[in-house]
Amino acid sequence: MLSSTCSLLLQSPPLHRLGKPAPNRLVVRSTTVIEKSRPYVEEGGDVDAERRESREFPPIKAAKRVVLVRHGQSTWNAEGRIQGSSDFAVLTKKGEAQAETSRQMLIDDAFDICFSSPLIRSKRTAEIIWGSRKEDIITEFDLREIDLYSFQGLLKHEGKERYGPAYRQWQVDAANFCIDGHYPVRELWARAGSCWNKILAHESKSVLVVAHNAVNQALVASAIGLGTEYFRVLLQSNCGVSVLDFTPHADGGSPHICLNRLNQTPSSPVAAGSSGGRKASKRIILVCHGVTQNNAEATFPISEEGKLNMLGTIQGQKTAELLLDLKVGSIISSQRSASVETAKTISSVQEAADCLGADCVPRYVDMKQVAELDCEGISQNTNEDSPAASNVGPNWISSYEDEAITAIWNRAGKSWQTLLKELSDESDPEKVVVAVGNPLVHIAMMGHCLKLTKEWMGSFHLDAGSISVIDFPDGPEGRGIIRCINYTAHLGRWSIPISKPTTLDDEDF
Repeated sequence: MLSSTCSLLLQSPPLHRLGKPAPNRLVVRSTTVIEKSRPYVEEGGDVDAERRESREFPPIKAAKRVVLVRHGQSTWNAEGRIQGSSDFAVLTKKGEAQAETSRQMLIDDAFDICFSSPLIRSKRTAEIIWGSRKEDIITEFDLREIDLYSFQGLLKHEGKERYGPAYRQWQVDAANFCIDGHYPVRELWARAGSCWNKILAHESKSVLVVAHNAVNQALVASAIGLGTEYFRVLLQSNCGVSVLDFTPHADGGSPHICLNRLNQTPSSPVAAGSSGGRKASKRIILVCHGVTQNNAEATFPISEEGKLNMLGTIQGQKTAELLLDLKVGSIISSQRSASVETAKTISSVQEAADCLGADCVPRYVDMKQVAELDCEGISQNTNEDSPAASNVGPNWISSYEDEAITAIWNRAGKSWQTLLKELSDESDPEKVVVAVGNPLVHIAMMGHCLKLTKEWMGSFHLDAGSISVIDFPDGPEGRGIIRCINYTAHLGRWSIPISKPTTLDDEDF
C-alpha cells in the first residue's frame, strides 16, 4: 500500500492549436491512499474471497437501487480525442439522441435524486434524462472523468507519437500507467470510493448517476470488490445503463451489493464495435432461456423444469431476432427442455437468414448439448434457514447451501472450458458461440471468465430471456471483455424495467 499526499493538477490540454485560448489551470489538493495495482489474474489463479470481503461501504437502513448512465457521444468522442477530465467537449446530435433514448427508457422510473458529473457533456445528458422532474440535480466533482493530465486534448495518434512507451502502457497496463507523477487509474478507484460514500449516505431509495466511461467503470468494479486491474473489462458505452442493488446487512455492516445489469445501451449490444478500445473478433453470448410453465412468475433463479410457456417462447423469438445481426457459428445448450427449445429457435432463425434478408447465403449452425450447462437437482438445494430462501432478491446466494454453490461453480468451470475450446476454432477468425442454459451456471461462467471465486456469484443477477456478451479481442487465450450483462431491452414490452423495485422489504432487516 502506497500512501501519499497528491497535488492533483488538472491541466488544460494544449488547445492553442484548436484555435481556443488556454484557460487558467485549476489546482486541487487532496490527501488519498493509492493502492498499487495487482496484475490481472492469469489462468489457474483466482481473485481471493478475502479481497471481496475487505471492501467497506457505509451501512444503509433501506434497500437502494443505483442506476449509472454514461453521457451521450461528445464532439471529442467523435473526433477520437482524449478527453479525460477536460471540459471542452459538448454532446453531438447523436449524443443528444442517445440521451433522449435513455430518457424514454427511464421515463417511468421514480428516481428520488440525480447525481451528475460537473462536466458539460455529462450535465447535459443528465438534464435530458431528468426531464421535468422537480428535484434538483446534484453536481458531484468526484464524478468527473479520469484525470489524464498531459494526455488531455490529444488525438490518439498524437498521444502515441509524443509519449511512445507511456501511451503504450496506458493501452496495455492502464492500472499501473503513470503520467506527470500521477497514477490516473489508481486515483480514479480512490475517488470512486468517495463517490459511493456520498451516494449511499443520501436518504433515497432510487438514485440516478450520470457520469463518464472510466469513472462508471470504477464505480461498478469497486462496488463488487474488483480492483484497478479490471479497468477496461466492464464496458460502458455512450448512454449505457448499469444497475446496482444495495441491500441492508442484517448486522448493520457493509450492505450486500449485486450488479443487476451492465451496459444496457440504446443500440444493439451485438452491433459491430470495439471492446476496451480494440476490435473484437471472437465472442461468447450467454442466453438465459425464457420463462417455463413451472416458473410463470419469472422469479430468480429461473426454474429450468418444464417447457417454455407462451412468454418464454416469445422471449426466445425476440432473442433469435436480436442475434440475426450476427453470424452464429455454434449454439451449445443444456439438455433441459427450456434451453433446447430456445437454442432451436435461435438456430432456425439463423439458418433462415437469407430468406429474412439478413444474409445473402444460408447459414449453417452447429448445435451441441452439454450436461454441465444445467443445474438439475442442484439448484433445489436451498438453505431453509436463510431469510432469502422464500423471497429471492439481490442477496440470492444466501438461500443456497455452500455445497450447492460449489457444485454449480464446478459445473460452470467445465462449461466455460468447453465454450473456450469451441471458440478457438482457427478456421473461423470471427466465430460467435452462443450458450443457452441455466442462469446460475451463466453467472458462475462469468465468474470464471473474470478469474473470480465462487463467493462472487452473489454479485451478479440474470433475468429470463436476457443475454450477456463477452468479447475476446486477443482470442480465447486472452482476457474476456464484458460488453453487457443481463441485457433485456430486445424483449420490447416484455423487457425488465430498469428500476424494478427490489423484492426484499425493508422490514426484513
